[in-house]
Amino acid sequence: MKAGILLVEDDHFFAKVIKRHLEKEGYSVVHCLDGDEAWSMFQERAFDICLLDIIMPGKDGFTLARDIRKRDGNIPIIFTSSRYMEQDHLNGFEVGGYYYMVKPFNIEELQYRIDVFLKRSRLLQSRKVMIYQLGSLEFNYTELKIYHQPTNTTVNLPPKEAELLKFLCENPNRRLKRENILLSVWGSDDFFAGRTMDVYLTRLRKHFRLDDEVKLETFHGKGLRLVTDPKACMADA
Repeated sequence: MKAGILLVEDDHFFAKVIKRHLEKEGYSVVHCLDGDEAWSMFQERAFDICLLDIIMPGKDGFTLARDIRKRDGNIPIIFTSSRYMEQDHLNGFEVGGYYYMVKPFNIEELQYRIDVFLKRSRLLQSRKVMIYQLGSLEFNYTELKIYHQPTNTTVNLPPKEAELLKFLCENPNRRLKRENILLSVWGSDDFFAGRTMDVYLTRLRKHFRLDDEVKLETFHGKGLRLVTDPKACMADA
């Protein structure tokens, strides 16, 4: 079956170019001109990935992404916008975006990102629930949650923050180079990816305060190490 793409873009010409290219590559693309139309369509049909502009009539892209995340915590979301400010990138990841592309961009790169995220999504769907135990913290990667049983605390994670934590869990007590983490999780070690990772690392440290035995060590801004019992970082088979 063709992968279904929800394309939300108020620029008719730009949307036409993207839609034509992706359909030529075998995707099924539904184009919506504004956020309200897109939200109605998302509730009516099943999609495999969403391409969202930010500034558009009706719901803006960030609001639409929040609504989508409440309904589906795992569907990949890629933002495509002419806005390039750092805060926009951070907001995009914060509301559950997987990637942020600034217009104009190379359409082949967009297709590459779509292929990568679809493969990850399908792999995740084909697996059983993946749970990592970090001391008294239970990290459910499949459901994007951290649970602390002693305090009955549940924390919901944005997809990229969950991917970052999963990568750290798979490499416990190892000194990891910053650029290697960025390339493995974000596929890029550019400025915006680095800033986003710093925000998520700050959040993870806050979550880890629930258990004194779990720590994130930083090596002069060049490396990281997740300190925990190595036996704890085992995924549920």
